[in-house]
Amino acid sequence: MMLYVWFVIAGAFAGVCAGLFGVGGGMIIVPVLVWIFTAYHFSPEVVTHLAIGTSLATIIVTSISSLTAHNKRGGVRWDIWRNMALGLVIGSLIGAGVADAIDGDVLQAIIGVGALLISFRMLFFSNKEQPSKPLPPIGIQFGAGASIGLASSIFGIGGGSLTVPFLNWVGLSMKQSIGTAAACGLPIALAGAVGFAWFGKDMMNLPDGTIGFVHITGFLFISAASFITAKVGAKLAHQLPALMLKRAFGILLLFAGGQLLLSGVGVL
Repeated sequence: MMLYVWFVIAGAFAGVCAGLFGVGGGMIIVPVLVWIFTAYHFSPEVVTHLAIGTSLATIIVTSISSLTAHNKRGGVRWDIWRNMALGLVIGSLIGAGVADAIDGDVLQAIIGVGALLISFRMLFFSNKEQPSKPLPPIGIQFGAGASIGLASSIFGIGGGSLTVPFLNWVGLSMKQSIGTAAACGLPIALAGAVGFAWFGKDMMNLPDGTIGFVHITGFLFISAASFITAKVGAKLAHQLPALMLKRAFGILLLFAGGQLLLSGVGVL
């Protein structure tokens, strides 16, 4: 029973972060799932990959909840989304294949570094409103989508921490950057989850109740909680200054990333 409680807690917090910051919540879900799966004595060989695959599956639901809430408030630029979507899918599929080829402990350390970098950006750098300017060519938008999809699939995240700065840089307001990033999380999560399910289908030592590297029970409980709370986060994003919460999220990632990095390096 406690396993399910931890799934719900992780999903609830990740959902708020998804709606508030335009992220998929993966940087919260992946470390928590690594800890949960380790505590329940899952095979160390599959823990990290299973956490990433499950995280990406949950982000499908989180992204739908978050993007619909942002879209109602005019926060999604669908024209930019269409230009990036194919690149996001291609990059995510490639990223799943790359992650499958990396040892679990090394992958855990890489995710820790990624969490630390994102935490530093949240703590010490702020996304400022950029003056309106012409959008970059479609090819650049596609290439940015592919790069974001590749990195996001390896880390098990929805890509908001990468997409928001890019969209802000090309001239979107912060509200539209966050809303469009939430929409971009959907193709990343769909392609990434399918990729991890496929690459893990013949993996030995997986626990019962999985499809490849996707834990079905974890997916269901985390998704149910995050679907509800993502709408709360999206509402707050359009009503409240998020600086204080952003700093708190950065501090949390600092501790989570540091722990993952030390754990991954310690067993190499």
